[in-house]
Amino acid sequence: MLILSRRAGETILIGDDIRVTVSAIQGGQVRVGIDAPAEVRIVRGELADADSQPKPINGDDDGVVEDPDH
Repeated sequence: MLILSRRAGETILIGDDIRVTVSAIQGGQVRVGIDAPAEVRIVRGELADADSQPKPINGDDDGVVEDPDH
């Protein structure tokens, strides 16, 4: 993992077409802006992790989960 230090208003470039800008730093929170092509999926890490978890078969959480492999 590459670790970089940036201040508010500074930018990180990823490849030729992805730009990550630190827009604000306040307390323990950092706001970033991401400029990327529409075909690049951008999602927060905790949401991507949740997508990989089995989901309930119906809308309620009754303990029955759907196994995506079966």
